[in-house]
Amino acid sequence: MSAVTQNIGDVKKAIEEAGNLSRLANKRTIVFLDEIHRFNKAQQDVFLPYLERGQIILIGATTENPSFKLNGALLSRCRVFKLEPLAEQEVAAIAVKAAKLKQRDLGQPEVGFEDEIASYIAKVSDGDARVAIGVVDIAMDSLASNSALDVECIRRALQRTHIVYSAEEHYDLISALHKSVRGSDANAALYWLGRMLQGGDDPLYIARRLVRMASEDIGLADNHALPLAMSTLQACQAIGMPECDTVLAHCVVYLARAPKSVESYMAFKNVKAYVESEHPWPVPMHIRNAPTRMMKQMGYGDGYKYNPDYDEVVNQEYLPEAIRDYNFFDEKYKTK
Repeated sequence: MSAVTQNIGDVKKAIEEAGNLSRLANKRTIVFLDEIHRFNKAQQDVFLPYLERGQIILIGATTENPSFKLNGALLSRCRVFKLEPLAEQEVAAIAVKAAKLKQRDLGQPEVGFEDEIASYIAKVSDGDARVAIGVVDIAMDSLASNSALDVECIRRALQRTHIVYSAEEHYDLISALHKSVRGSDANAALYWLGRMLQGGDDPLYIARRLVRMASEDIGLADNHALPLAMSTLQACQAIGMPECDTVLAHCVVYLARAPKSVESYMAFKNVKAYVESEHPWPVPMHIRNAPTRMMKQMGYGDGYKYNPDYDEVVNQEYLPEAIRDYNFFDEKYKTK
């Protein structure tokens, strides 16, 4: 069955038929569900009672990361097998076979093509036989009569299909871009940016991540980084692709080459960890606002020193009494 063309009702009906077969003939049923991630996590619950009773053996196929797309209860009852990309020589052999079949369909001699062409197709297909077969099919359809297939013809047929990637790889690529910027490798950062743009990624998504990088990784070491990243986001919104690719490249190189500081980022991580784990201490009375007479009578704002009224540094506490000695910039309060 396929989660693309069939719904939960179809699945339930098939499983009930499997139950009848089990009772009458003592035979178990294998349910193979392609694109299982197309069912949402609530819909996936339908399988749980049948799996627990042993009524079916479920095999689900997905191109997505099951950790993200399948619910935990279903995953705990299944075993995950990760299918690896084919080796280049395997894809090359498939491409040659596909070419011979295509030549047969076109009424031509089944000669395939040169090893150089097969090897090139294998490299750009990234272990995906379906991509290789599609490229061969498109390239040979575009050939003029008696023309030979060459690398340039494959490039035209390939267009951008060989670098369109899955949702999981999308997150891998943005991680690679972020870590390259953090590691001050502008060369690598540009490569990952190119991969994302050529794969059809949303330039606004990339620009938003650059804003995050500017604050998280460059931070106080270069206060021009954040305004540049925000300008990059606005430029991408204004002009879109393909013109904004250079704007993104400009920002990526600047951020990669900029000095790095995670001081404010780490201090705020410490604050968040403390706030989540400790008592929510009340605001000290002297730094509370007192917009009404009743609040003034209750002592709101009593003893507050208005800093501009003093020439010298004002000695005044701003943290609750219980955590007055805490310094979230200090290593001893570092988040574990």
